[in-house]
Amino acid sequence: MAATPKKYATFAQILTMPARFYEQEVSSKLKDKRKLSAFLDTLVQKHRKKVKHTQLTYIFCDDAYLLQINQQFLNHNTFTDIITFDLSDGDDNLQGEIYISTERVAENAAKFGKTYADELHRVIFHGALHLCGFKDKTTADREEMRKKEDLCLKQYFKG
Repeated sequence: MAATPKKYATFAQILTMPARFYEQEVSSKLKDKRKLSAFLDTLVQKHRKKVKHTQLTYIFCDDAYLLQINQQFLNHNTFTDIITFDLSDGDDNLQGEIYISTERVAENAAKFGKTYADELHRVIFHGALHLCGFKDKTTADREEMRKKEDLCLKQYFKG
């Protein structure tokens, strides 16, 4: 059953969108941010029933910026497409920062024969799914994560 994104009726609701999107000296080319924010809120509500307030901050950046974060906070000296930080302070409040390298997204889209928009949304959903408790360390976890990402892409782009 497809989740129906919430509609925001007032300006105050728009200002408190569950997801916000920022660009750190790059262009994400992301469209329909309100629709995406509502979809992400619905996604969180589906998988984290106790959450009453969702606040996701997406920061789109380049490889160098994300590499610096990867080195500083995770002690990894590798490029990656996404890093997700769970900043939640309880079961009813989901707060996270998700950093996405648009350079990695573009390279991976070409590598896997996908459009940039599809790969960008896959990575956006990937970050939210991590905050919902899904992992990707084992083969089984990666397969489950990929299924969830595919389902999100299907549901998001059909509506």
